[in-house]
Amino acid sequence: MSEMKNFALIGAAGYIAPRHFKAIRETKNNLVASLDVFDSVGVIDSYFPNSDFFTEFERFDRHLDKLRRNNVLIDYLTVCSPNYLHDSHIRFGLRNGANVICEKPLVLNPWNLDALEEIENESGKRIFNILQLRHHPSMIALKENVNKSGKDKFDVTLTYITSRGNWYYTSWKGEESKSGGIATNIGIHFFDILGWIFGDIEDCKVHVHSHDRAAGFLEFKRARVKWFLSINSEHLPSQAIDKNLKTFRTLTIDGESIEFSQGFTELHTVSYSKILENEGFGINEARKAVELTHEIRNFTPIGLINDYHEMAKFKLTTHPFKLKK
Repeated sequence: MSEMKNFALIGAAGYIAPRHFKAIRETKNNLVASLDVFDSVGVIDSYFPNSDFFTEFERFDRHLDKLRRNNVLIDYLTVCSPNYLHDSHIRFGLRNGANVICEKPLVLNPWNLDALEEIENESGKRIFNILQLRHHPSMIALKENVNKSGKDKFDVTLTYITSRGNWYYTSWKGEESKSGGIATNIGIHFFDILGWIFGDIEDCKVHVHSHDRAAGFLEFKRARVKWFLSINSEHLPSQAIDKNLKTFRTLTIDGESIEFSQGFTELHTVSYSKILENEGFGINEARKAVELTHEIRNFTPIGLINDYHEMAKFKLTTHPFKLKK
């Protein structure tokens, strides 16, 4: 058996943190300490009840340094903090001699990747991004089928609706400068998987981009993609509403639907296993999706012209925090 690794984690109170706790435990490793400015982290007891927890970064930093001086080294720092803090927290991990496992997006801006690459080389440690859809059996099978086919271009439609209430706009996720907006915070996994399967991006257009949705057209080397992302529950189709589902995601290739709803939340342990075998996804793998979402975020919408997703026609809504005149 491989030696147990020591982990520390930043962002312990976040939505995604329990998947990382579970992955650390299931790969038979140890969570030494974690940090979050919020203290609603009782879930840790289900995984690592003896792990230390801090609400102040300075005390967390001091604790890791104290451990280091007592020859207790942190092998991996897991970053689950808000998107705009990823860059800083990744740097912190590298400076402390740890490899880093970071949730999506790795960073918000492409140029941050160049600086991280330099620090990674200087430190001799690795940065890994959680791109769990690349481990999904349906996506692996699709990639294999595309590679084996002799077809030049596929016609693809991506639809992802995940309902969010007004709390979303109060949180950091509702601020584009902190989350990267809909395309980055909600869609980056799907943009990554499209590039992974269909190759380099050749064209990008955005038809609609507002506080609760984004829609556009992408052309990859081997696919033309109409895409629609939304956090508005009113956009859910009847088949989701009838089943009382708050999330709807579908990917169609040349009119054939690809099912990948099942197992979507169980892939963090697979990701960790690959990372621990030094087969995880690093900066180079994360780069294309970071560049693409940055372009989408800064693209001026052109309206409903040319190839657009059918749901892009939904009537725009007023931001819930903007008073009506």
